[in-house]
Amino acid sequence: MGVSPRRTVRVAEDPADREACFAVRKEVFVVEQGVDEDIEYDAHDASAVHVLAVREDGTPLGTGRLLYGEAAAAKTGGDLSVGSLGRLAVSREARGLGVGAALVRAIEDAARARGLTAVDLHAQTHALGFYERLGYTAYGPEFPDAGIPHRAMRRTL
Repeated sequence: MGVSPRRTVRVAEDPADREACFAVRKEVFVVEQGVDEDIEYDAHDASAVHVLAVREDGTPLGTGRLLYGEAAAAKTGGDLSVGSLGRLAVSREARGLGVGAALVRAIEDAARARGLTAVDLHAQTHALGFYERLGYTAYGPEFPDAGIPHRAMRRTL
């Protein structure tokens, strides 16, 4: 999907790539942020489009997922034309290097490929500026998710 001299971002289509996605999520959400592992992984993981960023040597750097259709409907107000970006995680070593933005753009590409017209997400409040720079707009009140303050955001594709 996106390539740079240091990394590749691709849809995680094989089991090894999916496991790499889950490993990054565990490192970032469970270990660093203290999210309960029982809620980090859910039934949507089976049908979601997962994207993976890897270093040239294959080391996983980051991941994210796209929910669409009925899986996204509960998060997007029932609008089947809107996808839900979630579980965006970048390893500590790769932060500040553009990996997160490349993952978001890859998820948006996957959403467009499925005919979606917008992408919603629930951003941790400390990451609002990151998503705003990528064209997302916050809406609604702040709310807790896994004990962490979040805001809903949307970008029209």
